[in-house]
Amino acid sequence: MSKYRWIYTTWPDAGLAKEAGQTLVEEGLCACVNILPGMTSVYRWQGAVETASEAVMILKTSAAKAPLAIKRLVALHPYDEPCAVGLEIDGAASAPAFLAWMDAAVSNSA
Repeated sequence: MSKYRWIYTTWPDAGLAKEAGQTLVEEGLCACVNILPGMTSVYRWQGAVETASEAVMILKTSAAKAPLAIKRLVALHPYDEPCAVGLEIDGAASAPAFLAWMDAAVSNSA
């Protein structure tokens, strides 16, 4: 099992995602977040099919910090049921220097 994780989440807009991402990085729960504005989501909610504009946020963190990052992300999130999905990163298929940077960023945090 890999010691690295991506966390995929969606937000109502890029501004809220940025605020949450800033908090998550400052608190040392992830090394980096990427925010991709302008996504359209089509989903079922409370028995109806809905469409909404959202922003995607991808967090890069360690397996050890991922559960804490997800817990904090959910606490910061305005949705009743926010998307927060942890995805394992294949370390053997990733750039070693980048993974080392991720390790250092989450290990040397506050």
